[in-house]
Amino acid sequence: MKVLIVGNGGREHALAWGLLRSPNVSEVLVAPGNGGTATLPNYRNVPLAVSDFAGIAQCVAEAGVELVVIGPEAPLAEGITDFLQGKGILVFGPNQAGAQIEASKAWAKELMTSAGIPTAASAVFTQGEEAIAYLRQQSAPIVVKADGLAAGKGVTVAQTIEEAIAAVEAAFGGQFGAAGQRVVIEQFLVGQEASVLAITDGITIRPLLPAQDHKQIGEGDTGANTGGMGAYAPTPIVPPELMARVQAEVLEPAVRAMRDRQIDYRGVLYAGLMISPEGDPSVVEFNCRFGDPEIQAVLPLLETPLDEVMLACIEQRLAEMPPLQWKEAATACVVAAAGGYPGSYRKGDRITGMAEAEARGGIVFHAGTREVDGQVVTDGGRVLGVTATGKDFEAAIAHAYEALAAIHFEGIYYRRDIGHRIRVTNP
Repeated sequence: MKVLIVGNGGREHALAWGLLRSPNVSEVLVAPGNGGTATLPNYRNVPLAVSDFAGIAQCVAEAGVELVVIGPEAPLAEGITDFLQGKGILVFGPNQAGAQIEASKAWAKELMTSAGIPTAASAVFTQGEEAIAYLRQQSAPIVVKADGLAAGKGVTVAQTIEEAIAAVEAAFGGQFGAAGQRVVIEQFLVGQEASVLAITDGITIRPLLPAQDHKQIGEGDTGANTGGMGAYAPTPIVPPELMARVQAEVLEPAVRAMRDRQIDYRGVLYAGLMISPEGDPSVVEFNCRFGDPEIQAVLPLLETPLDEVMLACIEQRLAEMPPLQWKEAATACVVAAAGGYPGSYRKGDRITGMAEAEARGGIVFHAGTREVDGQVVTDGGRVLGVTATGKDFEAAIAHAYEALAAIHFEGIYYRRDIGHRIRVTNP
């Protein structure tokens, strides 16, 4: 089977890698892909933008592609699944109506409230003055979110009301374009965040292994938020008994609520959770696609062929599929970023040592890279994700850093404390 993946980040490289481990998959095309998907056997980059729905459909027809997997949220929110399905193409990824669960935080909040899913108390505003007046009656810390897609940069955890007001003014002032013309202001939740990526056929929903990522740029979880600086799985913060609660209190009610709204949601439902000090889960946000870098930590542990999982979702036979099979191991992924990220950063610097990193047992997933004259160079803020597996977290983390030590490019930056939460609780 030939598969086409839409996207160009670390998530898409990981999905291509995971699919090619299946005996059923002969080739993976990636549109537009990156420097990693350009250089490995059985991969092929296709120079198409993720928004070029007609070009992607034409590529599917000409290349004999049998399955399309949508990586990022933007094309899902723009209706790529509906477009391709209209041409009889099998697509893994929810339709435009379902993608609202990520594309509109206000819509997702209303769905959670109506379904009784635990989440922070919130209020929605379409006028800056009203939002600011509301904030003046609240106490900090408090959270301000742009309603729409803002490339992971639309959330401010404000430590003061003044900071929250500034975030509201920035949103309505155009910082996030149309995505910021409605804001959600919500209660600050205390606890540890965890990511539960689940797959669903619109009726049945099954979680993958729980993961935990590191959003902030600085060690000790300090500094600006990023797309994610590292992850590990399966996180002990979500033990089996808590996962059973997440299934019953979060995942199943969400799918049922969408079905009640006549939304046929098939694909990934990613629950970003806050686990309270008492061990209770609340939903921080839902996403309609795999997490990045969480999927780079989860996929190396999956033994069930990934294409079989996706097809079971598309064909609405997930309930008939045997339980997912997992390795008895731990993984850690450390992200190597360009200097200056998440602010301004350089591009075009040559990357060396990736073969040595893989010789040391790492899996090098490319994110912000491209190929130039046979060389792979930096082309984004988060450049690489280096993943390793071990018998336990100590081993997995050590292996990931040992592999990453072989890699060099100008200004390389990575956190050296990935996994610090579990290393403290599980020394």
